[in-house]
Amino acid sequence: MDEGQVRIDVVGVADAGELLTVRRAAFVVEAQLYNDPNIPALTQTLEELEVDLESEDVVTLGAWEGHRLIGSIRVGIEGDKATIGRLAVTPDKQGRGIGTQLLFAVLGHLPESTREVWVFTGQNSKHNIALYNKAGYEHQFDQVAGDLTYAYLRKVLESGAIVDDEADNAVRGDN
Repeated sequence: MDEGQVRIDVVGVADAGELLTVRRAAFVVEAQLYNDPNIPALTQTLEELEVDLESEDVVTLGAWEGHRLIGSIRVGIEGDKATIGRLAVTPDKQGRGIGTQLLFAVLGHLPESTREVWVFTGQNSKHNIALYNKAGYEHQFDQVAGDLTYAYLRKVLESGAIVDDEADNAVRGDN
């Protein structure tokens, strides 16, 4: 694999420690934005993460550059709905389209029965909201949780749409 080339694949329990490190490095910026060091991505323990990675209702994808994990995304699956969370890219690799690649790669790992994908982020995370909007997610509502207000966005998937893994950005249906 060439330097700078990104490979996206499922993250397993063996990579849990590295995944925890990637998430913590990435979410420190969010914690600073909200002046809250206790956001869930920063307080999750290694044991909790391992349980999450072993769950049949969760798919976690990672972006690797060589042998280094540089990004990740988590999707929970419940019936015909998927919920994306914990999109993280290491600070030194941000702004290079890795988060976008992960966001689109998730679509190829969803069950055929998935009809909609939800994502949430802090209401003040303008860069994240712009990324999701660009990928076809539309703002639906805001919800207050403690001191934070989360923006919830949704993407409706076309029934019977095909995922084109050969495209630069693998997407499902028309965007």
